[in-house]
Amino acid sequence: MDALLERLSAVVDALAGLEPTSMADGEMVVVLSRVLAQVEAAVCRQSAAFDRSGSWARGGAQNAAAWITTECRVDRNSARRRVRLGRALRAMDLVDAAFTAGRITATHVDVLGGARDHSTRTAVAFGRDEARLVFWATTLPFHRFKRNVDEWLLEADEDCVEADAQAAHDGRRLHLSQSLDDMWFLDGVLDPIGGEIVHDTLTAITDELFDADWAEAKAKAQLHGERPTGEQLAALTRSPAQRRADALVEMATRARSVPADARRPQPLFTVLVGEASFARTIELASGTTTTPGQLAPWLDDALFERIVFDGPSRVLDIGEQREFRGALRRAVEVLGRECCSDYCSRPALQCELDHVIPVSNGGATTQENGRLYCAFHHRLHHAENHPGFREHAERVA
Repeated sequence: MDALLERLSAVVDALAGLEPTSMADGEMVVVLSRVLAQVEAAVCRQSAAFDRSGSWARGGAQNAAAWITTECRVDRNSARRRVRLGRALRAMDLVDAAFTAGRITATHVDVLGGARDHSTRTAVAFGRDEARLVFWATTLPFHRFKRNVDEWLLEADEDCVEADAQAAHDGRRLHLSQSLDDMWFLDGVLDPIGGEIVHDTLTAITDELFDADWAEAKAKAQLHGERPTGEQLAALTRSPAQRRADALVEMATRARSVPADARRPQPLFTVLVGEASFARTIELASGTTTTPGQLAPWLDDALFERIVFDGPSRVLDIGEQREFRGALRRAVEVLGRECCSDYCSRPALQCELDHVIPVSNGGATTQENGRLYCAFHHRLHHAENHPGFREHAERVA
C-alpha cells in the first residue's frame, strides 16, 4: 500500500510540475476530472473505513471527522461529508461502482444518497431503480439529472415530498433593515413558486433597463463614429448588480402605481400526463418540479396547461404554419425544456425556436422539426451554418 501511495504521489507531482499551457485541451480536462472523481471516491471510502475502525480515538478525537479536520487541515463540513458519502456508498453498489470508475462525482453521490435516505419508501424504491438513477447520473448534464431525481422522489413518496415542500414554504422569510448610515440591507428566502414570480418579474425589468442602457451607450458611441462595446456599456452606465437593484426599486414603484384590480402575476403550471418516465409530473414553466400540494393554493390565480404525451417524444399534431406559435410552440418548449446546446441550460421560456431543417430547404413547421436555442446559441448556429449571417447581424446591430 505504501508503494502504491508513493507512485500516486509521484504521478500527481509530475502533473503539478507541467506547464498548464502544454496540456490545455478539452481531453485533458475530461481525463483529469475523471481521475479526480476516482481519487475522491477512494478518499470517501477510506474515510468511512477509518471511521468504522475506531482508530481515530487513540489521539483523543471525538470522531473520525474531527480527526480528519485536524490531521488533513480541512474544514469540518468537508470532513463530515467524506465520512457520510463513504458510509452511503456501502448501501449503493451501482453508485459505488460508477463513483470508483470516475463516471460520476461526489455531488452526484450526495444527491443519490439523499434520495435513497429520504424515507423508508424511497429506500425501497431506490433498490428497484438504482440502475436507472445511475444511468441519469452518467449520461445527463447535472441539472437535468437533478430534475429527474426530483421527479423520481415525488413518484416514489409523494406524501414525504409534499411535507418537505410545505416545510420549504413555511421557511420563507424576508429581512429588510436600515443601517446607521441609511443604507438598506436585504436578505431572504422564497419558496419555488414565489421565487419564480419574483425572479421572472425582476428579470423582465432588468432586461428593460439593460436595453435602455445599451441604447444610451450606442448613442454616445455613435457621436464619436464608434461602435458600442461591452466595456463602453460598463463604463457609461450601471453595473449588472446596480441594474438589478434599480429593477427591484422599479418593481416596487410599479406595484404602488397600478390599480388595485390590475391583473396579478399568474404562474404557469404544466401537468405532464403519459410521459415515458412518469405517469404524472407537475412543473413550473421553468421546468422546476412541483407537487400537487404546492399547486393547490394557486388554483384560482394560476395558468394551467395539460400536456398529454402520445409516445415518448410526441405531444400533439398541429396543422401547417410557418412560425411556431400557440400550442405548437408550447409543445416544442415542453419537449425541449431548454436550449439544445450541450453547453447551455437556459430554460425554454427564455429561448427562441428554430427549424431543424430550414423552411428555405423545405422544412415544415412541425413539432418534430422544431428545437430551442437561447439567443446566443441561435445566433452562433446561424453564423456557423449560414454564410453572410454574421455580416448581416453586424449591419443591423
